[in-house]
Amino acid sequence: MANITAAMVKELREVTGAGMMDCKKALTQTEGDQEKAIDFLREKGLAAAAKKANRVAAEGAVTSYIHAGGKIGVLVEINCETDFVANTDEFKSFAREIAMQIAAANPACVRREEVDTKELDHEREVLREQALQEGKPEKIVEKMVEGRIEKYYKEVCLMEQPFIKDPDQTVSDLVKSKIAKIGENISIRRFVRYQLGEGIEKRVDDFAAEVMAAVK
Repeated sequence: MANITAAMVKELREVTGAGMMDCKKALTQTEGDQEKAIDFLREKGLAAAAKKANRVAAEGAVTSYIHAGGKIGVLVEINCETDFVANTDEFKSFAREIAMQIAAANPACVRREEVDTKELDHEREVLREQALQEGKPEKIVEKMVEGRIEKYYKEVCLMEQPFIKDPDQTVSDLVKSKIAKIGENISIRRFVRYQLGEGIEKRVDDFAAEVMAAVK
């Protein structure tokens, strides 16, 4: 059996943020292998996070983020279980990261269940027509369409988007890791994103035509 030293436990704790006893147990279980211990803690944390995901989260905060000199603004409501957690730096930092994600990646909704049915049907029809135009056999068109719909979900659903600071994990993965670390259920409930001038039909002036009209 490997000799687990206090220095090893301290190093693992600094890397993972897990408790001292959890770190010691992980190192013991993996015979002092830090990489395996990290995986052990991650698996344990995600399993615990899955159990917490059904708990009521009615506290939290509404966080704002303004980007690009005031041209993009985001409000996002993120819930947790207690005021105590809502006021921690860890939670506030996480909420800001999610607001930045929304500003940068412009999702349409939080999760796939919220995608508008009519919009999804329209997207399927467009994709089906594209596949047929590409000369694909009808028998594989449906599979292609569903594959492209999955890609569509990853573009428009916040929880399924790659996290901007670490594209190897999704926002959903990030949420689960925060639940495991913080110890409470966390839920991104809703958001609104504003972009300056969005939806306004901008006037395009023909300067040359104006000059010609003025001199007549």
